[in-house]
Amino acid sequence: MTDLDLIADVLVAGGGPAGAWAAVKAAESGADVVLVDKGYLGTSGATAAAGTGVWYVDPDPASREAAMASREALGGYLADRAWMARVLDQTYANMNELAEVSRYPFPVGEDGGQIRRGLQGPEYMRRMRIRARRSGVRVLDHSPVTELLVDADGAVAGAAGHRRQHDRSYRVRAGAVVLATGGCAFLSKALGCDVNTGDGALFAAETGAELSGMEFSNAYAIAPEFTSVTKTAFYSYATFYHADGSVLEGAGSTRGRSVIARALLSERVFCRLDQAGEGIRQAMRLAQPNFFLPFDRQGIDPFTELFPVTLLAEGTVRGTGGIRLTGYDCATSVAGLYAAGDAATREPICGGFTGGGSHNAAWAMSSGTWAGQAAARHARALGARAATRAVRGAGGAGLRPTGGDPAGHREIIEAVQAEVLPYEKNYLRHGDRLAPALASLDETWKRARHGLRADGPDVVRARSAAAMAAHARWMYASALARTESRGMHKRADHPGSDPAQHHRLISGGLDEVWVLPETGWPLAVAS
Repeated sequence: MTDLDLIADVLVAGGGPAGAWAAVKAAESGADVVLVDKGYLGTSGATAAAGTGVWYVDPDPASREAAMASREALGGYLADRAWMARVLDQTYANMNELAEVSRYPFPVGEDGGQIRRGLQGPEYMRRMRIRARRSGVRVLDHSPVTELLVDADGAVAGAAGHRRQHDRSYRVRAGAVVLATGGCAFLSKALGCDVNTGDGALFAAETGAELSGMEFSNAYAIAPEFTSVTKTAFYSYATFYHADGSVLEGAGSTRGRSVIARALLSERVFCRLDQAGEGIRQAMRLAQPNFFLPFDRQGIDPFTELFPVTLLAEGTVRGTGGIRLTGYDCATSVAGLYAAGDAATREPICGGFTGGGSHNAAWAMSSGTWAGQAAARHARALGARAATRAVRGAGGAGLRPTGGDPAGHREIIEAVQAEVLPYEKNYLRHGDRLAPALASLDETWKRARHGLRADGPDVVRARSAAAMAAHARWMYASALARTESRGMHKRADHPGSDPAQHHRLISGGLDEVWVLPETGWPLAVAS
């Protein structure tokens, strides 16, 4: 029996920036909106834990052209100029809204104008929570979704979940659902990412939606050994060293991260931010104070003293793969289901290369806006029928096992992490390592599908474990299918790019994973 049963026009799953914008814009479109979050809207997720740059560019044709052209080659020419232009326009509007409506305290430059190219996550998300509540959005904190609900025609009609603080189940029947649940970092301990276990991708696939760009999922961030803070941009001012103090040649944050990964297989790697001048040092401390807290607590000056570093997997949080979108409204191929932020593929603006913080931040607010508005339109078109439809749960692994030896969520998580966290498997990719890793993950999925089940609060962990297993299989199946190196997907056994593979890869399936080239999308032209 469900303990809480709600009806809404639009349900938004996820309380990061994409979810917050989706909820606000759906409410402003006249929809009755419920937002549910795994944590607390305003404090959970990768953005709320740190600061981020934003792909904010003045509407000057030359500046916009430079902004779009700057990353096309990095992304293997898989991005789409029309999507880029739309994101730049929407991001410009949303950032101005933050200044004018939310009164965000942007810093002021020497010319007296506000500098709107970055955001402090805690303050940004605090204000987005306030705005959502003022817009009339009903917020259920600490209430992760465990499955989507579908009607007799297979259209998405809401979601069910578990309220952690009440230890009670809930159900929200809705005309449309926006998945803004984030990507998957496989519980690697990267800052703010423990809520990002790929749940939304699993929910979408269970209703028949596809994924795209899952091979572009091998993002790793540089972090000191003694903290989970990942702010890789700062390491562009770093020199990396062996334990004996000699320079690790070729190592770097922008290019040369693979050198660090190879070295870490056999030794510790050290770092010093010794290329930052005094002015840069002061600016870094002002921009990202939380980056320096672990150093200050241990009495380390990162600009003058060596400190050990590691690489933390960020998967599809900083990678580009995610739920495939079918149009500018951020709809999926399943009626009533929309996706935004890191839960959705970011290939339209990033191609096959990580968007880092700035592009991902712009994508979150833009896709969240469009998904929220489109979901409101869809719900309005359904009218009263949306609340009277018979619905059923679409969830499988972790909820409704098919039968077999019992499996626990911890053993599933450990089995998945053993295949996706090691650098030599996921980052330093080679078919001879990817194939056995995928075979192992297939067996892990079978164990999860047959025997993984939990009750009460553990059902959330079981579903997250199943989502991680599914995510990893789409990643590696896509990585094996792309027999070339393009964007952030580098194959040691296929080091060059192949013009015949200048296309995106879509993937899907649960018990049987499939990967196919996508056709019919406009290709950016390489100059």
